[in-house]
Amino acid sequence: MEIETSAALAAALAGDELRRLLAATLSPDKASVDAAAAGLDRAAADPRFPLAILAVAAGDGDQGVRVAAATYLKNFTRRNMEGSLSSSQLYKEFRDQLAQTLLQVEPAILRVLIEAFRQVVEKDFVKDNLWPELTPQLKLVIQSSSLISPGQHPEWNTINALKVLQSVVRPFQYFLNPKVAKEPVPQQLEQIAAEILVPLQLTFHHFADKVLLSPDANKLEYEQLLLITCKCMYFTVRSYMPSRVKQILPSFCKDMYRILDSLDFNSLPEDGAMMRLKIAKRCLVIFCALVTRHRKHADDQMPHIVNCAIKISKQSINLSGLDSLPNRIFSLAFDVISRVLETGPGWRLVSPHFSSLLDSAIFPALALNEKDIAEWEEDTDEYVQKNHPSELDEISGWTEDLFTARKSAINLLGVIALSKGPPVASAASKRKKGDKSKGKSERSSIGELLVIPFLSKFHIPSHGEDASSRAVRNYFGVLMAYGGLQDFLTEKKELTVTLIRNRILPLYSMDPCSPYLISTANWVIGQLAICLPEAMNTSIYHSLMKALTMEDMEDITCYPVCASASGAIAELIENSYAPPDWLILLQTVVKRISTGDENESALLFKLLGTIIEGGQEKVLPHIPEIVSNIANTVMKLLPPVPDPWPQVVEQGFTSLVAMAQAWESSAPDENRKHEKRVWQSGQSSIAQTFSLLLQRAWLLPVEHMENSCSSLPPPSCVNDASVLLEFVMRSVTCMEETARMKVFELVPIWADTIANWDSWEEMEDQEVFNTIKEAINFHQRFDLTGSFLKMLPSLSENGSQSSVIGRVSNFVTRAIAAYPSATWRACSCIHTLLHAPNFSLGTEDARKAIAVSFAQAAFSRFKSISDSPAGIWKPLLLAISSCYICYPDAIEQVLNNYDGNGYTIWASALAQVSSSSFSPGLSSESEIKLAVLTLSMVIERHLVLSMGGTKVLQDCYVSLMESCIQLKEDSEDDDVREETEEEFLERYALAAAGSLDEVDIQQVVLSLMQKQPALQAQTLPDGLIERIAETFPEYEHLCQARRQA
Repeated sequence: MEIETSAALAAALAGDELRRLLAATLSPDKASVDAAAAGLDRAAADPRFPLAILAVAAGDGDQGVRVAAATYLKNFTRRNMEGSLSSSQLYKEFRDQLAQTLLQVEPAILRVLIEAFRQVVEKDFVKDNLWPELTPQLKLVIQSSSLISPGQHPEWNTINALKVLQSVVRPFQYFLNPKVAKEPVPQQLEQIAAEILVPLQLTFHHFADKVLLSPDANKLEYEQLLLITCKCMYFTVRSYMPSRVKQILPSFCKDMYRILDSLDFNSLPEDGAMMRLKIAKRCLVIFCALVTRHRKHADDQMPHIVNCAIKISKQSINLSGLDSLPNRIFSLAFDVISRVLETGPGWRLVSPHFSSLLDSAIFPALALNEKDIAEWEEDTDEYVQKNHPSELDEISGWTEDLFTARKSAINLLGVIALSKGPPVASAASKRKKGDKSKGKSERSSIGELLVIPFLSKFHIPSHGEDASSRAVRNYFGVLMAYGGLQDFLTEKKELTVTLIRNRILPLYSMDPCSPYLISTANWVIGQLAICLPEAMNTSIYHSLMKALTMEDMEDITCYPVCASASGAIAELIENSYAPPDWLILLQTVVKRISTGDENESALLFKLLGTIIEGGQEKVLPHIPEIVSNIANTVMKLLPPVPDPWPQVVEQGFTSLVAMAQAWESSAPDENRKHEKRVWQSGQSSIAQTFSLLLQRAWLLPVEHMENSCSSLPPPSCVNDASVLLEFVMRSVTCMEETARMKVFELVPIWADTIANWDSWEEMEDQEVFNTIKEAINFHQRFDLTGSFLKMLPSLSENGSQSSVIGRVSNFVTRAIAAYPSATWRACSCIHTLLHAPNFSLGTEDARKAIAVSFAQAAFSRFKSISDSPAGIWKPLLLAISSCYICYPDAIEQVLNNYDGNGYTIWASALAQVSSSSFSPGLSSESEIKLAVLTLSMVIERHLVLSMGGTKVLQDCYVSLMESCIQLKEDSEDDDVREETEEEFLERYALAAAGSLDEVDIQQVVLSLMQKQPALQAQTLPDGLIERIAETFPEYEHLCQARRQA
């Protein structure tokens, strides 16, 4: 008894200490929070820690502390789930206690702890199937819980128990083995369906009666039960169909029909109706899953599902006064109908309703309403994303987070239009007796038979009608419908031309133009860009240019008009639909950028990039002037303080990069002297503009930041700014230009900015590596005083001193551990950084430190992926080779310090990637030379260490000779082959290092063989000896000696 009392006291004291630490994590004082976090981390080493902190979360006391305990436990579980939280027995105790706790805690704690439980379930129950007692225990708990069996176990909350069930079935919403063609239903899910879901269906029906039939207003708990049960059913059938669920499906669907039929959107939903709407939403999601994934089990229910969805959709006339949740329900109702229509029996079920759907459901959802007008003024970006999505948008309006009833209605209209109508046989097509070929009836599409005639009933509004006009609102719906008929109209080009000429272009000549109609007309033109005839080119672009320059009207902003016009023009250009005059288009866009607001300018910068890319030689002569105008605009938009740049500035830099790349790719041949002089003049002008922009972006902010802890400019647009700096450095032709363009001032700040870069993104970092190589090239050409090697105070918070080369090397070292293509590019820079800079004796230590840093990073990355051969081995091992050639002793020590056998591991792997059997093998001359030099040094080192009989030496020797043969054969190959893009990306810039070009590789190998008699004892394969004799006749005497041996 004393021992038990002592243990209880110790547990209580431990709980008090945990509460104190958890309370401290809520302190506004950072030092207190850090100290508390460290204390919790120390406490977490105790095997009973999970139980102790769970007790705090489940106990009495301050709710903030309890939520903190639950949060810490959730994160602790995530970190330690793959290992072992504690000993096996303690873990099972913790698991059971966690499940018990979930049944009793209040919602605030339940929300957090359920996430910890979900991780336990996914591993123990779903993945490892090591918790067989979970299902029967959960069945007992649900059946005995507070709402289902009042009085039995009042402490077991039904809602909590169903939340636990939801967490258990949630992982089964996705196939566990998606690569298996017909994956069977997991045994665990079958058991849950049989023991829990089947009896739960009766409970669902009982509480559906209470909710739908009882006048009692206090239904929240019952509705919560229905909602969670629907979620459990959805997770169960989203991918799989357990056998026992098939049996209860009809009964379950009947209750869902009752719930959906109870919805009435003719008046605004009451405050307490939100839960009912959530249940309805989940029911419709289940119907979508049944129709899409389990049609053969849902065929009997299909007529009822269709009727239910149509009944809801025909209330869409009330959309204007409803919030986002009802809107989502309408969206799902349209989606259900679309999915049914795409099934075999779907046409038969839905086609009788086509006309009424179009008139009473789809078109009311498309027509302009009061909510659209309010959103146009209050949140134009969201309006554009929802209604006129384009490639220029950052977020497409068709993504998951922007579901709308209008989007789904448009989709349904497109499906209906493409479906075929009933067979129609004309008198002329009636077959003669015995003529079987003429007996087939033609089938027109519903688009021709119903949709287009229906839309034609609505006439273009008269001049001067505003958004309050029914004609304007209806015609808005007509235009939205045309945009949704893209697939149908693409097949009907004559009809498309007629619609554009008679139903869309006349809108642009109205006075005044309705911005709501013009913005939608722009979008329709963009949607139909793929099928527009060249003959309408001038009319279409004239109309879009008018829209692009439309000014705000009194209280109405015209930003959506400009946005949709920009998107349409971009779509036309990308579909090779060229404007009649590129210069007018360029001038209009550039002028609008300089005078528009930031949102509009950001959008037009993207359009400008599309114009530059699509216009090619038509726009090239104008690029220097445009660059100057755009750079001036961007300089005005740069914030005066070193805050992150706004989006409009980032888009401006991106458009300048597009122009820089277009200009460089247009360089004429040297023999076209006049064109070359004109191009060089433009190159110089652009470079000077870029220099001024970078000075404004980087140098001026630094001058105003003397009192801040960090004087670095914000790390915005690092990739794009690097491209501009690279352009400047490549354009410099003399020392005077380096001074005028302030290259020696800009490069150190750029290097300081990238030195500690950690926001790695694959598409946004690649240009930095090209700029590094150009900086080294610039250093070799113009850095006569070694400025790039001088120690300079850093502008970062630590203020430490480093050189430009050191900062760049730090970036490269960090890049080795980033994503794979960054590793390739980083390794491509290493040889250049070690051999190209003009290191003097005074900076040799710096070079050695860089080599050691590179080797450590490359070997660490190699070890992390060394389990099986991979293509990324090659750049890593060759990078270490570059370092080893410079400082063999130091690098050998680095490798062995990291791993006691590190040097041998690296040598063996290098031999493997250098062999003829490895893929991807050594491809460029520089790679092969580097490998041969390194292998010869490794062989010599092994012989010095009297390791002549080892397998590593044998492998190195075989790879050395194979590489020599490959190098010789490549040098004699007269076929000039154009390098593929993949080879270009994977090949490093090793050829830039003069130290390799000056080496006679054949002489190195011959000298090694002659000076090292021990190599004579190495056995080479007979086939390799014959290849050596054939490729190198001068080695014949050595080969002869081997044959005799």
